[in-house]
Amino acid sequence: MAQSTRGTYWITTFGCQMNKADSERMAGILELMGYAQGSAEDQADLVLYNTCTIRDNAEQKVYSYLGRQAQRKRENPQLTLVVAGCVAQQEGASLLRRVPELDLVMGPQHANRLESLLTQVESGQQVLAIDEHQILEDITTPRRESGLCAWVNVIYGCNERCTYCVVPAVRGKEQSRLPGAIRLEIEGLAAQGFKEITLLGQNIDAYGRDLPGISSEGRRQHTFTDLLQQIHEVEGIERIRFATSHPRYFTERLIRACASLPKVCEHFHVPFQSGDDELLKAMARGYTADRYRRIVAQIRQLMPEAAISADAIVGFPGETDAQFRRTLALVEEVGFDLLNTAAYSPRPHTPAADWPNQVEEAVKVERLQELNALVEQTARQRSGRYLGRTEEVLVEGVNRKDPGQLMGRTRSNRLTFFPAEGHGVGDTVPVRIEAIRAFSLTGRAVPRAALVR
Repeated sequence: MAQSTRGTYWITTFGCQMNKADSERMAGILELMGYAQGSAEDQADLVLYNTCTIRDNAEQKVYSYLGRQAQRKRENPQLTLVVAGCVAQQEGASLLRRVPELDLVMGPQHANRLESLLTQVESGQQVLAIDEHQILEDITTPRRESGLCAWVNVIYGCNERCTYCVVPAVRGKEQSRLPGAIRLEIEGLAAQGFKEITLLGQNIDAYGRDLPGISSEGRRQHTFTDLLQQIHEVEGIERIRFATSHPRYFTERLIRACASLPKVCEHFHVPFQSGDDELLKAMARGYTADRYRRIVAQIRQLMPEAAISADAIVGFPGETDAQFRRTLALVEEVGFDLLNTAAYSPRPHTPAADWPNQVEEAVKVERLQELNALVEQTARQRSGRYLGRTEEVLVEGVNRKDPGQLMGRTRSNRLTFFPAEGHGVGDTVPVRIEAIRAFSLTGRAVPRAALVR
Protein backbone atom coordinates (compact mmCIF):
# COMPACT_ATOMS: atom_id res chain seq x y z
CA MET A 1 0.00 0.00 0.00
CA ALA A 2 1.24 3.49 -0.88
CA GLN A 3 2.37 5.82 1.90
CA SER A 4 -0.67 7.97 2.67
CA THR A 5 -0.23 11.72 3.06
CA ARG A 6 -3.79 12.72 2.13
CA GLY A 7 -5.76 9.81 3.55
CA THR A 8 -7.39 6.84 1.86
CA TYR A 9 -9.46 6.43 -1.30
CA TRP A 10 -12.08 3.96 -2.44
CA ILE A 11 -13.16 3.43 -6.07
CA THR A 12 -16.27 1.47 -7.05
CA THR A 13 -16.49 0.64 -10.74
CA PHE A 14 -19.68 -0.07 -12.64
CA GLY A 15 -19.92 -1.30 -16.22
CA CYS A 16 -17.56 -2.25 -18.98
CA GLN A 17 -13.86 -3.00 -19.43
CA MET A 18 -13.28 0.62 -20.50
CA ASN A 19 -14.54 1.76 -17.10
CA LYS A 20 -12.29 -0.74 -15.34
CA ALA A 21 -9.30 0.60 -17.27
CA ASP A 22 -10.29 4.19 -16.43
CA SER A 23 -10.57 3.27 -12.73
CA GLU A 24 -7.08 1.78 -12.73
CA ARG A 25 -5.69 4.98 -14.22
CA MET A 26 -7.52 7.17 -11.70
CA ALA A 27 -6.28 4.98 -8.83
CA GLY A 28 -2.76 5.50 -10.12
CA ILE A 29 -3.28 9.27 -10.12
CA LEU A 30 -4.65 9.22 -6.58
CA GLU A 31 -1.68 7.24 -5.29
CA LEU A 32 0.70 9.63 -7.04
CA MET A 33 -1.11 12.44 -5.19
CA GLY A 34 -0.47 10.75 -1.85
CA TYR A 35 -3.68 8.81 -1.26
CA ALA A 36 -3.55 5.16 -0.21
CA GLN A 37 -6.10 2.55 -1.14
CA GLY A 38 -8.60 2.16 1.69
CA SER A 39 -9.84 -1.05 3.24
CA ALA A 40 -13.50 -0.01 3.49
CA GLU A 41 -15.72 2.29 1.46
CA ASP A 42 -17.45 3.82 4.48
CA GLN A 43 -14.13 4.77 6.09
CA ALA A 44 -12.35 6.23 3.05
CA ASP A 45 -11.47 9.93 2.88
CA LEU A 46 -12.19 10.06 -0.85
CA VAL A 47 -14.92 7.97 -2.48
CA LEU A 48 -15.14 7.79 -6.26
CA TYR A 49 -17.90 6.05 -8.23
CA ASN A 50 -16.96 5.33 -11.84
CA THR A 51 -20.36 4.93 -13.41
CA CYS A 52 -22.15 3.21 -16.28
CA THR A 53 -25.32 4.33 -18.04
CA ILE A 54 -25.77 1.57 -20.61
CA ARG A 55 -28.84 0.33 -18.73
CA ASP A 56 -31.18 1.99 -16.29
CA ASN A 57 -30.57 -0.51 -13.47
CA ALA A 58 -26.84 0.32 -13.46
CA GLU A 59 -27.67 4.01 -13.22
CA GLN A 60 -30.12 3.53 -10.35
CA LYS A 61 -27.56 1.46 -8.45
CA VAL A 62 -25.22 4.47 -8.50
CA TYR A 63 -27.85 6.68 -6.90
CA SER A 64 -28.42 4.15 -4.12
CA TYR A 65 -24.68 4.11 -3.38
CA LEU A 66 -24.57 7.91 -3.47
CA GLY A 67 -27.31 8.21 -0.87
CA ARG A 68 -25.14 6.51 1.76
CA GLN A 69 -22.12 8.65 0.99
CA ALA A 70 -24.13 11.88 0.91
CA GLN A 71 -25.20 11.11 4.48
CA ARG A 72 -21.54 10.55 5.44
CA LYS A 73 -20.63 13.86 3.80
CA ARG A 74 -23.21 15.73 5.86
CA GLU A 75 -21.69 14.24 9.01
CA ASN A 76 -18.09 14.66 7.82
CA PRO A 77 -17.60 17.62 5.43
CA GLN A 78 -13.94 16.61 4.92
CA LEU A 79 -15.05 13.59 2.86
CA THR A 80 -14.36 14.08 -0.86
CA LEU A 81 -17.14 12.64 -3.00
CA VAL A 82 -16.62 12.10 -6.75
CA VAL A 83 -18.79 10.70 -9.54
CA ALA A 84 -16.93 9.88 -12.74
CA GLY A 85 -17.82 8.05 -15.93
CA CYS A 86 -20.90 7.87 -18.09
CA VAL A 87 -23.65 8.79 -15.60
CA ALA A 88 -21.59 11.86 -14.70
CA GLN A 89 -21.39 12.86 -18.37
CA GLN A 90 -25.06 12.16 -19.01
CA GLU A 91 -26.51 13.88 -15.93
CA GLY A 92 -23.99 16.69 -15.55
CA ALA A 93 -25.26 19.63 -13.53
CA SER A 94 -28.52 17.85 -12.70
CA LEU A 95 -26.46 15.32 -10.74
CA LEU A 96 -25.03 18.17 -8.64
CA ARG A 97 -28.54 19.47 -8.03
CA ARG A 98 -29.79 16.02 -7.08
CA VAL A 99 -26.80 15.28 -4.80
CA PRO A 100 -25.42 18.67 -3.70
CA GLU A 101 -22.91 16.92 -1.42
CA LEU A 102 -20.84 15.96 -4.47
CA ASP A 103 -17.47 17.66 -4.86
CA LEU A 104 -16.65 16.59 -8.41
CA VAL A 105 -18.67 15.32 -11.37
CA MET A 106 -16.45 14.32 -14.30
CA GLY A 107 -17.06 12.59 -17.63
CA PRO A 108 -14.91 9.76 -19.03
CA GLN A 109 -12.83 12.08 -21.20
CA HIS A 110 -11.49 13.77 -18.07
CA ALA A 111 -10.15 10.68 -16.26
CA ASN A 112 -6.52 11.67 -16.84
CA ARG A 113 -7.24 15.18 -15.47
CA LEU A 114 -8.26 13.88 -12.04
CA GLU A 115 -5.36 15.53 -10.19
CA SER A 116 -5.99 19.03 -11.56
CA LEU A 117 -9.74 18.68 -10.96
CA LEU A 118 -9.19 17.60 -7.34
CA THR A 119 -6.85 20.57 -6.88
CA GLN A 120 -9.81 22.79 -7.75
CA VAL A 121 -11.94 20.89 -5.23
CA GLU A 122 -9.29 21.43 -2.55
CA SER A 123 -9.47 25.17 -3.22
CA GLY A 124 -13.12 25.09 -2.22
CA GLN A 125 -14.84 24.66 -5.59
CA GLN A 126 -17.57 22.26 -6.56
CA VAL A 127 -16.37 21.08 -9.98
CA LEU A 128 -18.26 19.96 -13.09
CA ALA A 129 -16.09 18.59 -15.93
CA ILE A 130 -18.21 17.29 -18.81
CA ASP A 131 -17.13 19.47 -21.72
CA GLU A 132 -15.83 17.91 -24.94
CA HIS A 133 -12.16 17.33 -24.28
CA GLN A 134 -9.10 16.09 -26.13
CA ILE A 135 -8.07 13.08 -24.04
CA LEU A 136 -4.64 13.51 -22.52
CA GLU A 137 -2.09 10.80 -23.19
CA ASP A 138 -1.84 8.55 -20.14
CA ILE A 139 1.49 9.22 -18.45
CA THR A 140 0.49 8.05 -14.96
CA THR A 141 1.12 4.43 -14.01
CA PRO A 142 -2.27 2.84 -13.35
CA ARG A 143 -2.86 0.89 -10.17
CA ARG A 144 -3.68 -2.36 -11.93
CA GLU A 145 -5.88 -4.95 -10.27
CA SER A 146 -3.76 -7.73 -11.77
CA GLY A 147 0.00 -8.04 -12.07
CA LEU A 148 -0.45 -10.46 -14.94
CA CYS A 149 -3.19 -9.22 -17.30
CA ALA A 150 -3.55 -5.57 -18.26
CA TRP A 151 -6.09 -3.40 -20.06
CA VAL A 152 -4.61 -1.05 -22.67
CA ASN A 153 -6.81 1.62 -24.25
CA VAL A 154 -6.08 2.13 -27.94
CA ILE A 155 -9.08 4.25 -29.00
CA TYR A 156 -11.52 6.28 -26.93
CA GLY A 157 -15.07 7.28 -27.85
CA CYS A 158 -17.33 6.21 -30.69
CA ASN A 159 -18.58 7.87 -33.88
CA GLU A 160 -21.39 5.36 -34.50
CA ARG A 161 -24.98 6.42 -33.96
CA CYS A 162 -26.76 3.23 -32.96
CA THR A 163 -30.26 4.36 -32.04
CA TYR A 164 -30.30 2.54 -28.69
CA CYS A 165 -26.82 3.46 -27.45
CA VAL A 166 -25.81 6.34 -25.22
CA VAL A 167 -22.05 5.72 -25.51
CA PRO A 168 -21.28 8.36 -28.20
CA ALA A 169 -23.11 10.97 -26.12
CA VAL A 170 -21.18 10.18 -22.94
CA ARG A 171 -17.77 9.06 -24.22
CA GLY A 172 -17.43 11.50 -27.09
CA LYS A 173 -15.97 11.18 -30.56
CA GLU A 174 -13.31 8.65 -31.53
CA GLN A 175 -9.78 9.53 -30.45
CA SER A 176 -7.05 7.06 -31.36
CA ARG A 177 -3.84 6.93 -29.36
CA LEU A 178 -0.62 7.11 -31.34
CA PRO A 179 0.90 3.69 -32.12
CA GLY A 180 4.21 4.67 -30.52
CA ALA A 181 2.55 5.62 -27.23
CA ILE A 182 0.61 2.35 -27.15
CA ARG A 183 3.70 0.28 -27.86
CA LEU A 184 5.68 2.17 -25.20
CA GLU A 185 3.01 1.37 -22.62
CA ILE A 186 3.02 -2.30 -23.58
CA GLU A 187 6.82 -2.49 -23.45
CA GLY A 188 6.58 -1.07 -19.94
CA LEU A 189 4.04 -3.73 -19.00
CA ALA A 190 6.29 -6.46 -20.36
CA ALA A 191 9.19 -5.10 -18.30
CA GLN A 192 6.98 -5.33 -15.18
CA GLY A 193 6.20 -8.98 -15.87
CA PHE A 194 2.74 -8.73 -17.42
CA LYS A 195 2.03 -11.64 -19.74
CA GLU A 196 -1.33 -10.76 -21.26
CA ILE A 197 -2.79 -7.52 -22.59
CA THR A 198 -6.30 -6.72 -23.74
CA LEU A 199 -6.55 -3.85 -26.22
CA LEU A 200 -9.69 -1.81 -25.63
CA GLY A 201 -11.95 0.37 -27.74
CA GLN A 202 -15.69 0.94 -27.94
CA ASN A 203 -15.25 0.26 -31.68
CA ILE A 204 -11.74 -1.07 -31.93
CA ASP A 205 -11.90 -1.66 -35.69
CA ALA A 206 -12.14 2.13 -36.11
CA TYR A 207 -8.65 2.53 -34.64
CA GLY A 208 -6.48 4.94 -36.62
CA ARG A 209 -9.06 6.44 -38.95
CA ASP A 210 -8.69 9.78 -37.15
CA LEU A 211 -4.89 9.62 -37.44
CA PRO A 212 -3.07 11.11 -40.46
CA GLY A 213 -1.17 8.88 -42.87
CA ILE A 214 -1.88 7.20 -46.20
CA SER A 215 0.50 4.70 -47.81
CA SER A 216 1.80 5.04 -51.37
CA GLU A 217 -0.78 2.40 -52.35
CA GLY A 218 -3.55 4.64 -51.02
CA ARG A 219 -4.23 2.51 -47.94
CA ARG A 220 -4.71 4.03 -44.50
CA GLN A 221 -1.49 3.36 -42.61
CA HIS A 222 -2.79 3.30 -39.06
CA THR A 223 -5.29 0.45 -38.96
CA PHE A 224 -6.00 -1.84 -36.06
CA THR A 225 -4.46 -4.71 -38.02
CA ASP A 226 -1.24 -2.72 -38.39
CA LEU A 227 -1.27 -1.95 -34.68
CA LEU A 228 -1.67 -5.64 -33.79
CA GLN A 229 1.37 -6.51 -35.91
CA GLN A 230 3.48 -3.84 -34.20
CA ILE A 231 2.43 -4.89 -30.71
CA HIS A 232 3.10 -8.54 -31.49
CA GLU A 233 6.81 -7.69 -31.70
CA VAL A 234 7.01 -6.70 -28.00
CA GLU A 235 9.09 -9.29 -26.16
CA GLY A 236 7.71 -10.68 -22.92
CA ILE A 237 4.03 -10.39 -23.78
CA GLU A 238 2.63 -13.90 -24.33
CA ARG A 239 -1.03 -13.21 -25.10
CA ILE A 240 -2.91 -10.44 -26.89
CA ARG A 241 -6.69 -10.00 -26.75
CA PHE A 242 -8.91 -7.18 -27.99
CA ALA A 243 -12.47 -5.88 -27.76
CA THR A 244 -14.89 -4.72 -29.07
CA SER A 245 -15.25 -5.31 -32.81
CA HIS A 246 -18.05 -3.91 -34.99
CA PRO A 247 -19.42 -6.08 -37.82
CA ARG A 248 -19.58 -3.07 -40.15
CA TYR A 249 -15.80 -2.64 -40.05
CA PHE A 250 -14.60 -6.16 -39.26
CA THR A 251 -12.34 -7.40 -42.09
CA GLU A 252 -10.92 -10.62 -43.44
CA ARG A 253 -7.52 -8.90 -43.30
CA LEU A 254 -7.86 -8.69 -39.52
CA ILE A 255 -8.80 -12.39 -39.23
CA ARG A 256 -5.82 -13.38 -41.38
CA ALA A 257 -3.51 -11.25 -39.23
CA CYS A 258 -4.84 -12.89 -36.06
CA ALA A 259 -4.32 -16.32 -37.60
CA SER A 260 -0.71 -15.49 -38.49
CA LEU A 261 0.27 -13.87 -35.16
CA PRO A 262 0.90 -16.57 -32.51
CA LYS A 263 0.42 -14.26 -29.53
CA VAL A 264 -3.09 -13.18 -30.60
CA CYS A 265 -5.60 -15.37 -28.79
CA GLU A 266 -8.23 -17.34 -30.67
CA HIS A 267 -11.18 -15.31 -29.48
CA PHE A 268 -13.33 -12.71 -31.23
CA HIS A 269 -15.99 -10.57 -29.57
CA VAL A 270 -18.28 -9.31 -32.35
CA PRO A 271 -21.71 -8.08 -31.17
CA PHE A 272 -24.65 -8.74 -33.53
CA GLN A 273 -27.51 -7.31 -31.38
CA SER A 274 -30.35 -8.80 -33.47
CA GLY A 275 -30.87 -11.53 -36.04
CA ASP A 276 -33.49 -9.51 -37.93
CA ASP A 277 -32.54 -7.13 -40.75
CA GLU A 278 -35.40 -4.67 -40.16
CA LEU A 279 -34.39 -4.30 -36.52
CA LEU A 280 -30.72 -3.96 -37.44
CA LYS A 281 -31.68 -1.13 -39.81
CA ALA A 282 -33.80 0.51 -37.08
CA MET A 283 -30.81 0.19 -34.75
CA ALA A 284 -28.59 1.86 -37.42
CA ARG A 285 -26.07 -0.96 -37.17
CA GLY A 286 -25.03 -0.83 -40.82
CA TYR A 287 -24.99 -4.57 -41.64
CA THR A 288 -27.38 -7.46 -42.19
CA ALA A 289 -27.72 -10.80 -40.46
CA ASP A 290 -26.24 -12.48 -43.54
CA ARG A 291 -23.22 -10.17 -43.37
CA TYR A 292 -22.75 -11.30 -39.77
CA ARG A 293 -23.02 -14.95 -40.81
CA ARG A 294 -20.31 -14.39 -43.41
CA ILE A 295 -18.02 -12.95 -40.72
CA VAL A 296 -18.54 -16.06 -38.60
CA ALA A 297 -17.91 -18.30 -41.62
CA GLN A 298 -14.64 -16.46 -42.37
CA ILE A 299 -13.46 -16.81 -38.77
CA ARG A 300 -14.24 -20.52 -38.70
CA GLN A 301 -12.61 -21.10 -42.06
CA LEU A 302 -9.38 -19.29 -41.18
CA MET A 303 -9.29 -20.02 -37.42
CA PRO A 304 -11.40 -23.14 -36.74
CA GLU A 305 -10.47 -23.23 -33.03
CA ALA A 306 -11.50 -19.63 -32.36
CA ALA A 307 -14.18 -18.84 -29.82
CA ILE A 308 -16.81 -16.30 -30.79
CA SER A 309 -18.69 -14.19 -28.29
CA ALA A 310 -21.19 -11.42 -28.88
CA ASP A 311 -23.86 -9.12 -27.47
CA ALA A 312 -27.59 -9.28 -28.19
CA ILE A 313 -30.60 -7.15 -27.28
CA VAL A 314 -34.19 -8.35 -26.90
CA GLY A 315 -37.27 -6.15 -26.76
CA PHE A 316 -35.96 -3.36 -28.98
CA PRO A 317 -38.83 -1.02 -29.92
CA GLY A 318 -41.14 -2.69 -32.43
CA GLU A 319 -39.61 -6.15 -32.06
CA THR A 320 -42.22 -8.74 -33.04
CA ASP A 321 -42.21 -12.34 -31.96
CA ALA A 322 -41.13 -13.35 -35.49
CA GLN A 323 -38.18 -10.94 -35.33
CA PHE A 324 -37.18 -12.28 -31.93
CA ARG A 325 -37.32 -15.82 -33.37
CA ARG A 326 -34.79 -14.74 -36.01
CA THR A 327 -32.41 -13.76 -33.21
CA LEU A 328 -32.89 -17.18 -31.62
CA ALA A 329 -32.27 -18.83 -35.00
CA LEU A 330 -29.00 -16.92 -35.46
CA VAL A 331 -27.83 -17.86 -31.96
CA GLU A 332 -28.60 -21.52 -32.59
CA GLU A 333 -26.97 -21.46 -36.02
CA VAL A 334 -23.74 -19.75 -34.90
CA GLY A 335 -23.34 -21.55 -31.58
CA PHE A 336 -21.69 -18.80 -29.55
CA ASP A 337 -19.14 -19.62 -26.87
CA LEU A 338 -20.56 -16.75 -24.83
CA LEU A 339 -23.36 -14.26 -25.44
CA ASN A 340 -23.97 -11.17 -23.32
CA THR A 341 -27.71 -10.59 -23.37
CA ALA A 342 -29.85 -7.67 -22.27
CA ALA A 343 -33.42 -6.48 -22.45
CA TYR A 344 -33.65 -3.14 -24.23
CA SER A 345 -33.49 -0.22 -21.81
CA PRO A 346 -34.47 3.27 -23.08
CA ARG A 347 -31.58 5.66 -22.51
CA PRO A 348 -31.64 9.46 -22.47
CA HIS A 349 -30.46 11.27 -25.61
CA THR A 350 -31.04 8.22 -27.85
CA PRO A 351 -33.60 8.18 -30.69
CA ALA A 352 -35.15 4.82 -29.83
CA ALA A 353 -36.06 5.97 -26.32
CA ASP A 354 -38.73 8.28 -27.78
CA TRP A 355 -40.27 5.84 -30.23
CA PRO A 356 -43.91 4.99 -29.52
CA ASN A 357 -43.62 1.25 -30.24
CA GLN A 358 -41.91 0.24 -26.99
CA VAL A 359 -42.16 -3.45 -26.07
CA GLU A 360 -43.88 -4.30 -22.79
CA GLU A 361 -41.54 -5.13 -19.91
CA ALA A 362 -43.18 -8.51 -19.30
CA VAL A 363 -42.52 -9.47 -22.93
CA LYS A 364 -38.89 -8.36 -22.64
CA VAL A 365 -38.40 -10.49 -19.53
CA GLU A 366 -39.96 -13.54 -21.17
CA ARG A 367 -37.83 -13.18 -24.30
CA LEU A 368 -34.66 -12.63 -22.29
CA GLN A 369 -35.30 -15.80 -20.30
CA GLU A 370 -35.86 -17.80 -23.47
CA LEU A 371 -32.71 -16.41 -25.08
CA ASN A 372 -30.60 -17.06 -21.98
CA ALA A 373 -31.74 -20.68 -21.87
CA LEU A 374 -30.64 -21.12 -25.49
CA VAL A 375 -27.33 -19.35 -24.80
CA GLU A 376 -26.53 -21.77 -21.99
CA GLN A 377 -27.43 -24.73 -24.19
CA THR A 378 -25.24 -23.61 -27.10
CA ALA A 379 -22.37 -22.62 -24.80
CA ARG A 380 -22.45 -26.09 -23.22
CA GLN A 381 -22.32 -27.63 -26.69
CA ARG A 382 -19.32 -25.46 -27.55
CA SER A 383 -17.63 -26.46 -24.29
CA GLY A 384 -17.99 -30.09 -25.34
CA ARG A 385 -15.22 -29.76 -27.88
CA TYR A 386 -12.68 -29.27 -25.09
CA LEU A 387 -13.40 -32.57 -23.32
CA GLY A 388 -10.27 -34.75 -23.40
CA ARG A 389 -8.17 -32.04 -25.01
CA THR A 390 -5.15 -30.36 -23.50
CA GLU A 391 -5.43 -26.58 -23.33
CA GLU A 392 -2.87 -23.94 -22.43
CA VAL A 393 -4.10 -22.10 -19.33
CA LEU A 394 -2.59 -18.87 -17.99
CA VAL A 395 -3.10 -19.00 -14.21
CA GLU A 396 -4.73 -15.80 -12.94
CA GLY A 397 -5.59 -16.72 -9.37
CA VAL A 398 -6.92 -19.20 -6.83
CA ASN A 399 -10.46 -20.57 -6.97
CA ARG A 400 -12.26 -18.72 -4.17
CA LYS A 401 -14.58 -21.68 -3.64
CA ASP A 402 -11.71 -24.19 -3.46
CA PRO A 403 -8.29 -22.87 -2.36
CA GLY A 404 -6.70 -26.09 -3.59
CA GLN A 405 -7.59 -25.17 -7.16
CA LEU A 406 -6.10 -22.59 -9.47
CA MET A 407 -8.12 -20.68 -12.05
CA GLY A 408 -7.18 -19.21 -15.38
CA ARG A 409 -8.30 -18.94 -18.98
CA THR A 410 -7.57 -20.85 -22.13
CA ARG A 411 -6.41 -18.93 -25.18
CA SER A 412 -10.03 -19.09 -26.36
CA ASN A 413 -11.10 -17.37 -23.11
CA ARG A 414 -12.74 -20.34 -21.34
CA LEU A 415 -12.46 -20.09 -17.57
CA THR A 416 -10.64 -23.23 -16.37
CA PHE A 417 -10.04 -24.73 -12.92
CA PHE A 418 -7.46 -27.36 -11.95
CA PRO A 419 -5.60 -28.62 -8.84
CA ALA A 420 -2.59 -26.46 -8.01
CA GLU A 421 -0.11 -29.37 -7.67
CA GLY A 422 2.97 -27.17 -7.60
CA HIS A 423 1.79 -24.50 -10.03
CA GLY A 424 1.07 -20.87 -9.20
CA VAL A 425 -0.25 -17.55 -10.46
CA GLY A 426 1.51 -16.44 -13.63
CA ASP A 427 2.33 -19.95 -14.81
CA THR A 428 1.23 -21.08 -18.24
CA VAL A 429 0.09 -24.65 -17.68
CA PRO A 430 -1.06 -27.43 -20.05
CA VAL A 431 -4.35 -28.70 -18.63
CA ARG A 432 -6.19 -31.81 -19.82
CA ILE A 433 -9.91 -31.07 -19.67
CA GLU A 434 -11.87 -33.65 -17.69
CA ALA A 435 -15.21 -31.93 -17.09
CA ILE A 436 -17.19 -29.28 -18.94
CA ARG A 437 -19.87 -26.76 -18.02
CA ALA A 438 -21.58 -24.13 -20.14
CA PHE A 439 -19.10 -21.38 -19.31
CA SER A 440 -16.16 -23.09 -17.62
CA LEU A 441 -13.96 -26.17 -17.65
CA THR A 442 -12.18 -28.36 -15.09
CA GLY A 443 -9.09 -30.44 -15.68
CA ARG A 444 -5.68 -31.51 -14.45
CA ALA A 445 -2.19 -30.25 -15.23
CA VAL A 446 -0.13 -32.50 -17.53
CA PRO A 447 3.44 -32.39 -18.86
CA ARG A 448 4.03 -29.73 -21.52
CA ALA A 449 4.64 -32.35 -24.19
CA ALA A 450 0.96 -33.26 -23.92
CA LEU A 451 -0.06 -29.83 -25.26
CA VAL A 452 0.15 -31.11 -28.83
CA ARG A 453 -3.35 -32.26 -29.68
